[in-house]
Amino acid sequence: MRFMVFALLLVGACGSPPRERFYTLDAPEPPVAAEGASSIAVGPVTVPELVDRPQLVVRLGANMVALEEQARWAEPLRGAITRVVAANLATALGARVVPQRNGDADYRVILDVQRFDSSDEGALIDAAWTVVPRNGERRSGRSVAREKVQRKEHDALVAAHSAALAAISREIAVAIRKP
Repeated sequence: MRFMVFALLLVGACGSPPRERFYTLDAPEPPVAAEGASSIAVGPVTVPELVDRPQLVVRLGANMVALEEQARWAEPLRGAITRVVAANLATALGARVVPQRNGDADYRVILDVQRFDSSDEGALIDAAWTVVPRNGERRSGRSVAREKVQRKEHDALVAAHSAALAAISREIAVAIRKP
């Protein structure tokens, strides 16, 4: 009996732990901005505390979520959203991206992500945003983007979040273009 318990413990100890996978949000590589192009800074960006963690958080029901311990963000989610929205806007507007600390940006985008939901169906991002031009009137809005997943895998879910951020970025770009 003791040998059997020892053998089971030995087999359990030899098993390798599940492998962690790291994911990033994706955005297009912005083209080189033309000389004299307007500049844009994104930030601050806020995200719900529920998803402000290294693990992907997947909604299982109205009042239940799962922390996917083996599926993690490769960078803090707030920073990833900032990077992706800035790249999307630079591409859409032909603008230069400048650090958010730069007070000289022609446009500053403040983003308050109110929901960043992941589920078997896809991604849902609900964000309130404000465009603050260096010269001119502030413009505010709220965008809700839903993207379905093609398959129930973490990489497909992360791609759906990237697509949802692209849709929100397009709405912000429209607000920036308004005279």
